[in-house]
Amino acid sequence: MLHPADPAFAALLAARLPPGRVRTPEPRHLEEPRGRWHGQGGCLALPRSTAEVATIVAACAAARVGIVPWGGGTGLVGGQVAGPGPAPVILSLERMTAVRGIWPAENVLIVEAGATLADVQAAAEGAGRRFPLSLASEGSATIGGNLATNAGGTAVLRYGNARDLCLGVEAVLADGSVLHGLKRLRKDNTGYDLRHLLIGSEGTLGIITAAALRLVPPPAAEGAALMVVPGPAAALDLLALAQGRLAGLVTGFELMHRTGLEFLAQTMPDIRQPFAVPPEWFVLVDLGLPEGLDPAAALEGLYAAAAEQGLVGDGLIASSAAQRSAFWALREAIPLANRKVGAVSSHDISLPLSAIAGFIPRATAALAELGDWRINCFGHLGDGNLHFNVFPAPGRTRAAHDHQRAAVMACVYDLVHAMGGSISAEHGVGRLKAGDLERYGDPARLAAMRAIKAALDPCGILNPGAVLRNAGGDICEG
Repeated sequence: MLHPADPAFAALLAARLPPGRVRTPEPRHLEEPRGRWHGQGGCLALPRSTAEVATIVAACAAARVGIVPWGGGTGLVGGQVAGPGPAPVILSLERMTAVRGIWPAENVLIVEAGATLADVQAAAEGAGRRFPLSLASEGSATIGGNLATNAGGTAVLRYGNARDLCLGVEAVLADGSVLHGLKRLRKDNTGYDLRHLLIGSEGTLGIITAAALRLVPPPAAEGAALMVVPGPAAALDLLALAQGRLAGLVTGFELMHRTGLEFLAQTMPDIRQPFAVPPEWFVLVDLGLPEGLDPAAALEGLYAAAAEQGLVGDGLIASSAAQRSAFWALREAIPLANRKVGAVSSHDISLPLSAIAGFIPRATAALAELGDWRINCFGHLGDGNLHFNVFPAPGRTRAAHDHQRAAVMACVYDLVHAMGGSISAEHGVGRLKAGDLERYGDPARLAAMRAIKAALDPCGILNPGAVLRNAGGDICEG
């Protein structure tokens, strides 16, 4: 059983740390972006070093006080906000932002977990390199949070998830011991790879305090195009054509629907619409090319070949870096417009690529049996990740459909599961999807996850209630 981080514990913690490290949580530490969950916290801990994190965790372990790690607060599944129960310590790494070292010739950077993704990108750029993880929230999201959720983003097709861009981690385990894993090695077969166990565990197995990240040389030239397609099936054929013609050079391939443009026109009219008449479906193709290749010419060739096969209609090829940025700004504004409209239920899902074209009409038809909806389906088609979000009909609010939210979510997830997909592609499980994980997860996998949690966090103090409900604590009872 966990105990609360009450004033007496907060005073004890403050006495073990330098001044200013323990205070009352601010509202931003108790909220999540979609407003679905309001958390609680007995006190806020703001360490400035890994040693101070270890002191905090050790104190919490001894007193059986829960810890909720907080990065940039941008998570969309409630992993950073505590649920019901004893009020925990909110552990924020926002003061741990140092770049500890950068080795351009090795394509490696070591940085503390509280640094924002944008700051890491800037540090890499300053060394003539690039850290290719790219998210709409990169100005606020932190590297620790990116790794804890194994963040995806827009460049997964070429560079992989956050997991693929991490060579090693430093982390504080549940007893306060420090895992020193910041090796800059590509090969290290010396037993279990604890780095990959911690990445994606959402702070339930350890607190990542620093990471060794993989950098890449920036492409010599980049380009982008918007291409209108007849539908998702044609978009997938266009993706295959692009990868065949430009093997390894396609950085992003985003699918978007007319509803996204309509939401932008409704809520963010200052954003310039790319088409006079919004198409039903269109894609954003992004390339990064080596010296000697022209992105515009490559995209023109792709468009011509696709048109011969009936895969594209209208199209726009960026004529400058500014126009390419405008294409991406349009794509990254869609989630913001969604938030302004207010979804009844948002779904971050992944499917086998060949199942996507069939899933979309099947899910739309199944939802129509529950009511009248607007569906904004968009996402990272290149890696099978869709954001399939359900909105109320015009003139209605999401509050009017709150009683249907569970049924809408079950309708979508049941079909995703039946078609061999995942109910969480890049946002994680957090607290909002912990029950869904129990429902759809493989029993053997869930049992193994619980065994790992019990072994590494026997008192269940690390992010209690996230990912696995009611996990840990039995060994410490009595």
